[in-house]
Amino acid sequence: MNRRSFMYTMGGLSMSSRTEAGSERTRYYTLEQYFLKQGSQVTRIHEFWSKGCLPVLSKLHAGPVILLESLVAPHMPQFVAIIGYRSPAEIEKVRSALHADEQFRKALEAWESDAEPPYEHYSTSLLEATDYSPEIRPLEPPPKTPRIFELRTYHSPTLRQLRALHERFAGPEIKIFHRVGVHPVLYTTTIYGANQPNLTYLIPFENLAAREKAWTAFGADPEWIKVRKESIERHGQISSVIQIWLFRAVPYSPIR
Repeated sequence: MNRRSFMYTMGGLSMSSRTEAGSERTRYYTLEQYFLKQGSQVTRIHEFWSKGCLPVLSKLHAGPVILLESLVAPHMPQFVAIIGYRSPAEIEKVRSALHADEQFRKALEAWESDAEPPYEHYSTSLLEATDYSPEIRPLEPPPKTPRIFELRTYHSPTLRQLRALHERFAGPEIKIFHRVGVHPVLYTTTIYGANQPNLTYLIPFENLAAREKAWTAFGADPEWIKVRKESIERHGQISSVIQIWLFRAVPYSPIR
């Protein structure tokens, strides 16, 4: 990827959106994971995003933006940006406008001008929101302290089993989630990215204690035990590997 590209380069992308042009539905999300090392890289990425990138992005784009820093992840420290768009064309439009902005270009140049690279490496995924995924909206009033965000990716052995996984989530599982205090703000399928096929979803919690309480209640819920047993009997083990990351919203994240 060209070093001056922003988040996701649309070169060669060809897909048809399931929504009409101009729809207000946020259908696509870019997921950027920046893998850092301890030291100046952490300070510099916060400087770039808070003072350089985000102010410009906020003028150009009204879609949801969540900026996170790792609490528990295979690689730490880590910085994550999740940005929602209505269509692939909107991603390219925002990217182009961003790189045409002088303030952004200067901030990017300053971020990359240090003798040490700005990050070890980064990865990009393009996610498509499921039909049952809610719209992400800021809390009103904003939380006094940034929330914990849990990112979960469930890998299915086949596309057939992934469809069964989505059916289970869209049916009884979400209802059980909400009853026990698990309230995901995003459910997606990865279009471009690693470890496909998968279902990736994002859950905010007030704090780690609230997370533990909710998941403990979910695991012991009689309806969930019944639903899971029936699912395995019908489709087999439809999620073969689960990856879990814990993040905290950075103080300047638009959604925190």
